[in-house]
Amino acid sequence: MKKIVTPLMLAMSLAAAGSAFAQAAPAEPESSLSFNVGGVNEYRYRGISQSRMDPALQGGADYADKSGVYVGVWASSIKWIKDSGGKSNAEVDYYGGYKFSVGEVAYDVGFLHYEYSGNGLAVSANTNELYGAVTMGPTTLKYSQSTGNLFGFANSKGSSYVDLTANFDLGDGYTFTPHLGYQSVKGAGNSIYSYTDAALTLGKDLGNGLAASAAVIGTNAKTGSYVSPAGKQLGKAGLVVGLKYTF
Repeated sequence: MKKIVTPLMLAMSLAAAGSAFAQAAPAEPESSLSFNVGGVNEYRYRGISQSRMDPALQGGADYADKSGVYVGVWASSIKWIKDSGGKSNAEVDYYGGYKFSVGEVAYDVGFLHYEYSGNGLAVSANTNELYGAVTMGPTTLKYSQSTGNLFGFANSKGSSYVDLTANFDLGDGYTFTPHLGYQSVKGAGNSIYSYTDAALTLGKDLGNGLAASAAVIGTNAKTGSYVSPAGKQLGKAGLVVGLKYTF
């Protein structure tokens, strides 16, 4: 389960000044292809540990067309499928969408598929979601809704996740990202799995494509709703640190 919520986006901008550029037409947006690899001491998605609070390796690729269309793939090692009696030890996410702006407001609509190949659960963990987001200034409001069952929960079609996230540039390569979200799991008997999650993330651009992050993440998930075989509460507040290289 990814992010599409969770972890950290670092941005850099270039500005040109001087009278020689005053009359220049704005540059046309360019298409881009990038790759990323990294690791975290624990993989959390929407506040819940996907790796049983153990380290995880992650990586992905993204293509953004100058038209605003984008596609990407991202993967992470996980443990929750095997802990639930299944067979998969990896999550692979495929996504695509379209970004555009109207005035000072930016919009993002898209589709995300979570693949747990050969997961073998009674109700497949594979999940499809549609999402839409609106960004004004540093703040983004996003809504996601499953088109079928959500992450192996029976009769959970239409489950939704809404989150509010801000990204503040602190200077010197530092960013601060507060986040608040709510996961609703539909279906008879599934209400115990609905919860609120929150995170405070500090990021640092180390240069040359390398970025580090540290986040305090937690949820109010009900006791016994998300637990490891050893009885660990997988939504309990914890510190997640990570390192990512983008090229």
